[in-house]
Amino acid sequence: MDNKNTIASPRRLLSGRTGGFRQRRGAGNKARVAVPSFFTLMNLFCGFVAITQIHQSQFVYACYLIILAGLFDLLDGMTARLTRGQSLFGAELDSLCDVVSFGVAPSYLIYARMLEESGTLGLIISALPVMCCAVRLARFNVLFSEEKKLDFEGLPVPVQAYCIIAIVLNIDQEAWLLRAGLLDTASMIPIVVVLSLLMVSVIRFDGVPRISFDYLHQYPVASGAYLLSVLAILFIPYSGLLLTLLVYILVGLTRATIRSIRTLVNLPR
Repeated sequence: MDNKNTIASPRRLLSGRTGGFRQRRGAGNKARVAVPSFFTLMNLFCGFVAITQIHQSQFVYACYLIILAGLFDLLDGMTARLTRGQSLFGAELDSLCDVVSFGVAPSYLIYARMLEESGTLGLIISALPVMCCAVRLARFNVLFSEEKKLDFEGLPVPVQAYCIIAIVLNIDQEAWLLRAGLLDTASMIPIVVVLSLLMVSVIRFDGVPRISFDYLHQYPVASGAYLLSVLAILFIPYSGLLLTLLVYILVGLTRATIRSIRTLVNLPR
């Protein structure tokens, strides 16, 4: 059998994707694409400024800038759906910006704040988040769909970045965690490794919910958990953020474990 007739070449696949994008762009979507792209570029700007703040050892400011980048990342998705400006261009631009804001910046942050003293090992461990972030986003782009999904395969890149941010903020603002040895350099190495591997795993994690009456009616438990997490972050910002992210990851891991057990139990003998 001739493989040319059964397997499409990478060039043909790319041509099909870009061809569809040209058709959408030709339909007059330039203005609608420009609005979410503005927020995407603001995401990139915040990530770049965060890197400059890390270089100046202003770690708390850098954390807030990465959080602000996440807000712009959320806004670009919302405006793209509201204006129907979703496109292949927007997805590619978003991923490129996310690599900087949620990959390079958090990796540099954890290196400069905690792992620089570990020498070569600290440098290698600190590079894992940005490398796994790039792989995670490349996989996402290959499977890109304009439909809003309720969950994602692998830990979302912004969540990984927020975990590193929460750790750094708690170290600076909740010194008892550092004194208790819960967030010292030795514990950071396995934490960073696990966060990085979760990004490229096949474990499914919940997406950001759309707050609406329909969502509240269909998913009351998830809506209640989302509300509790918001209240926790508002009233105990640093430890509340860390606790919320920890619960989020544990829920995903627990679901994956239960599914694996059920699959093994139902396997034919």
